[in-house]
Amino acid sequence: MPGEAQVLVRVKAAGINPSEAVIRTGALADMFPSTFPSGQGSDLAGVVEEVGAGVGGFSPGDEVIGFSNNRASQAELVLVEAGDLVRKPEHVSWAVAGGLYVVGVTAWGAVNSVHLEPGDTVVISGATGGVGSLAVQLARRARARVIGLASEDNHEWLRSHGVLPVAYGDGVGDRIKAAAPGGVDAFIDTYGSGYVELALALGVATERIDTIADYAAAAKYGVKTDGGSEAGSGAEILAELARLIADGQLELPIAKSYPLTQVREAYTELERRHTRGKIVLTP
Repeated sequence: MPGEAQVLVRVKAAGINPSEAVIRTGALADMFPSTFPSGQGSDLAGVVEEVGAGVGGFSPGDEVIGFSNNRASQAELVLVEAGDLVRKPEHVSWAVAGGLYVVGVTAWGAVNSVHLEPGDTVVISGATGGVGSLAVQLARRARARVIGLASEDNHEWLRSHGVLPVAYGDGVGDRIKAAAPGGVDAFIDTYGSGYVELALALGVATERIDTIADYAAAAKYGVKTDGGSEAGSGAEILAELARLIADGQLELPIAKSYPLTQVREAYTELERRHTRGKIVLTP
């Protein structure tokens, strides 16, 4: 039963994210404290089942996109604060809607944090992951020249979105220099594993390096860790991202959908860190 200003949502799709895998292992317990047993998940999309007292703008049967701050979205029914929901546009699929919030708001915050100007060259690591695939497109919308680091089987997808692909791995620094003879202005790291040090070696100023994956390097070198929490109003950004997707101006690739009963298999796939876009659960 929804309480004051709450909405009960029957979930159609819920995304999973690397941060949730980290919470499960306890690897960043200081940053993401948790008590087990615990629910999981922030992203969700579904149909309004019931509305609580004081809720305006939503009625049973409405299709919505939203997020839960209570690690509760990976379920059949979820209580959500009304202010954390927006209407789902008709032309946005359930899978995309259900996987949009965390990666979308994080990509938005990361791209804004490096202050791209038209003509800037920005390198984005993990360029076809959940956050990276949106970050490269948002950076292109800012009229930057975007170099995306990804495996070769993802290069055609990057090219189709106006991104210059570069293979990661040994020698990546030399390949970036060859692709950007005029230098690199900004660097967004969505992967970790030494990319902050690479950005510094390429001569990028600390205030124009943002990592959402390597907090130890950020603390050591003083680079940014801006993402979802610094992006601003999550619901407003979510609504704008959904509008861009509905209008065909933005794409969130869906790597795979799993039934909720296969949540363990879904996380195993996620933790391989080789998916293009998002993995979602479908209750």
